[in-house]
Amino acid sequence: MDPVIIVGAGPVGLALALDLARHEVPSVVLDDGPGLCPESPRTTVLRPDTAAQLARLGYTRAAADGAAWDAWHVLRRRQEVLRLDLSATPVLHLPQHRLQRGLRDAAGAEPLVELVPLQRVEELEQDGDGVGVRTRHAQDGRSTWWRGSHLVGCDGARSTVRRLLRVRFPGRTAVDRYAVATLRVDLPFPGEARLHRDPPWRGDREALARPLPDGVWRLDWRLPPGRPSPAEPVDPHATWPGIVTGDTLVARVRATLAGWCGEVPRYELLAAADHTVQQRLAGRFRTGRCFLAGDAAHLHGALGMQNLDDGLRDAANLAWKLALVWHHHAGDALLDSYEAERRGAVGARLRAVDQAMPLLRPVKGWQQARRSLLSGSFRRHAPLLADGTLGTGRFGSPPAYPGGPGGPARSGGTGGGRGGRGATALSEGMASTAPGVLVPDVPVITADGAHHRLYERLGRGFLLVLVAPGTGVWASEHWLGAGLMPRLAASAAALPAPAEVVVAEVYEGAAAHTVLLVRPDGHLVGTVQGHRPEELRELADRARGGPAALPTAEPATEPAG
Repeated sequence: MDPVIIVGAGPVGLALALDLARHEVPSVVLDDGPGLCPESPRTTVLRPDTAAQLARLGYTRAAADGAAWDAWHVLRRRQEVLRLDLSATPVLHLPQHRLQRGLRDAAGAEPLVELVPLQRVEELEQDGDGVGVRTRHAQDGRSTWWRGSHLVGCDGARSTVRRLLRVRFPGRTAVDRYAVATLRVDLPFPGEARLHRDPPWRGDREALARPLPDGVWRLDWRLPPGRPSPAEPVDPHATWPGIVTGDTLVARVRATLAGWCGEVPRYELLAAADHTVQQRLAGRFRTGRCFLAGDAAHLHGALGMQNLDDGLRDAANLAWKLALVWHHHAGDALLDSYEAERRGAVGARLRAVDQAMPLLRPVKGWQQARRSLLSGSFRRHAPLLADGTLGTGRFGSPPAYPGGPGGPARSGGTGGGRGGRGATALSEGMASTAPGVLVPDVPVITADGAHHRLYERLGRGFLLVLVAPGTGVWASEHWLGAGLMPRLAASAAALPAPAEVVVAEVYEGAAAHTVLLVRPDGHLVGTVQGHRPEELRELADRARGGPAALPTAEPATEPAG
């Protein structure tokens, strides 16, 4: 079959290409840029699941490229409102250009990934057998036609693919607006991220400091709504970030540093930007054989939410489904679950922000503001400010997909979820044996006796996780060929999609001899007790969208969005 065409060589497009290669699916990555990753103040916070995802795709420099936070501190005026100790669950914060460079290096070393720079997409057509794309070389103007089995637009907020597919991108243009700067400076709270609401120095509503490697900090200031002031012009032709200039930025930097340090310390201003947060959600994530992912499909960032985290989850969700269809292990209907699951998950986050905004932003009118202050509403709702930045709660936790691609399970042995196909909940707070939840990263032993973490084994096929207490005590050669193991290995080989058997000594909420079927993106399909091959087959069929025949995709006939 033809390779999958990926438009856009940002972190999401590169992660998708590497994930497809892990499933032995070739891809061509078309990028309109020269393949360079210039430095910018743009950064990202990775949750443990997305950090593990990048590690198994070949990006191994996350710890070196990023900084781990020890604490999250919220202040209002001169008083502490909230302090969270993160030493047990450190948060990884890294510059996005370092992440992109690491992923590009990994993709360049992968034979199944072809990186093609300086290719601007101008035309797109699809039929029942594949997708055709015409590009124009950015330097010499030559046109080239590319042919692929499917196409994924990972080409950012101004997506050409989305425009050619005529998919609407409704939402709000200006939810929040920030000035952003990266500085090399010594601050008196090393390793701590600090959010300061209504700081004692004049002129700022909110200041946020987050540490980066090598003594660098990212500082954000929430600005009044509206267009940039003349003192802070932004390049109108730039995507995020636009470059901020003028004396106002320097004054803001000095006032903030003096407020936190008692005086203005020596500092080096590395980069600055003006960033307007948008909330947008594409009307469709799928049009025939074409898909949208990352910034091309959704934009959010208010209250600290991480759009890149959700973009990486898009890639993980779509890659294994494309791979099953590409290898003829599933029918085309499985691909519909990508939109149902991922659009539902991001939509739930956007609704959560809309509900929380009135609680976390100052209300208009001095009488309302006075009542809000006296009621202590900010202190009561301050933990919400941590959710988006730290990747917890409604704004940041990994989603759960209780419905699954084939809808809720029907038999008692396989469990099930309410809400129908693609229903979305939060993995955080759900039982680790609930269908659709992101499974915990427990230690496992593979069939060759090697010890791994569960997340390291994801991305090549389904996992059958046998819970077998006591296996850590005995040498693996004594039990890998005994008990349930040979029968489970035979059942895994008979499943309609690639599967691997691993053993976990402990899995919270699961009794001994429980078998869990885990999707390649780490979400639980369901559980059975003991060796029940028929129920395992039913679970696998549900996960791949049903046991029906493998239909051929039809060209999209939807009207313009």
